[in-house]
Amino acid sequence: QVQLVESGGGLVNPGGSLNLSCIISGDNIDNYVMGWFRQVPGKERMFVAAISRNGRHTDYTDSVQARFSISRDNVKNAVYLQMHRAKPEDTAVYYCAAAATASSIQISRVRSRYDYWGQGTQVTVSS
Repeated sequence: QVQLVESGGGLVNPGGSLNLSCIISGDNIDNYVMGWFRQVPGKERMFVAAISRNGRHTDYTDSVQARFSISRDNVKNAVYLQMHRAKPEDTAVYYCAAAATASSIQISRVRSRYDYWGQGTQVTVSS
């Protein structure tokens, strides 16, 4: 059974940095497009970033472009989200997700495209 476990969430000051990690077990991560989504109470889970199976293609929602960076290590079965210049509006529960695909270059922003989800990790940006 495929499982995703996020870590690295916590409290960060505005303008600070935080690194999130997600480890996948039960399968090889290189079978999946990997994505990060976030959700605040009462609102839909929203796309943040995604990375293709080969790691050469990435996509970001406009609000995090140039501040966040997604990467993956297929040897460690891990995907990462580096958050820089954090803003209070980045406060949310962050979820890691995996979408099975045969394509090495495909990426997706569509939540329903993703097959597996982690339990989420809370990120709070506040002074």
